[in-house]
Amino acid sequence: MRLNNKVTVITGGTSGIGLGIAKEFNKEGAKGAIIGRTKSKMDTALQDLGDNFIGIQADVTNNQDLDKMYITTAEKFGKLDVLVVNAGGAIGSGSLGSIISASEDDYNRMMDLNLKSVFFTVQKALPYLKNGASIILVASIAIHRGMPGLTVYSAAKAGVRSFARTFSKDLLDRNIRVNVLSPGTIDTPLFDNLGIPEEHSVHAKKEFVNLIPIKRIGLPKDMGRVAVFLASDDSSFILGEEIIADGGVVNL
Repeated sequence: MRLNNKVTVITGGTSGIGLGIAKEFNKEGAKGAIIGRTKSKMDTALQDLGDNFIGIQADVTNNQDLDKMYITTAEKFGKLDVLVVNAGGAIGSGSLGSIISASEDDYNRMMDLNLKSVFFTVQKALPYLKNGASIILVASIAIHRGMPGLTVYSAAKAGVRSFARTFSKDLLDRNIRVNVLSPGTIDTPLFDNLGIPEEHSVHAKKEFVNLIPIKRIGLPKDMGRVAVFLASDDSSFILGEEIIADGGVVNL
């Protein structure tokens, strides 16, 4: 129970990596709020998490929604011990494109979701965070490899990596640690949302496996276990750092 009674907020916590983190936090005794935009996903997630977590509908690109989610969490649980900034995405309208094809609207949409929202999610959390809290920013291995179609997304996630260093400097006087979790290919509903037949999705997963030295796709619970470490006192000497959890893709 490394997170026993620790209060946490997990953005993008209703499915995929975010839900995997919430489940592992729950096992370790944490409580708090998962944040998402879709009520049906939230209701399903809360059935798995039980009474220790509440769900808050919010859009992290809307600063008023960010205020609401912190006020609601604080009223229910008190000040925060852990903030997981996971909301973001590489797939969606206008998201996949090179410098040749990306429009200004595409660029703004990706930066708003994957970089700007991270800045304000953390900034607006500050009055609600305890001194000594842990902040975990979720980036991507796309910041380490040139990947086709992920031009703007990769740049945004590289900015997230930089935030961990500068936020940590800014918050040293409060002993708030900011670190980054950079996942590789993870088996999430993303594969089901690509709009391709199921057999093509299965084939895509097999192709990814061939690129991963450990020879399996990551699971949301794998990311959850890394996040538990970063949230707990076990990582108290780690600050402004990045943990790459990708089965060896970047380094092997």
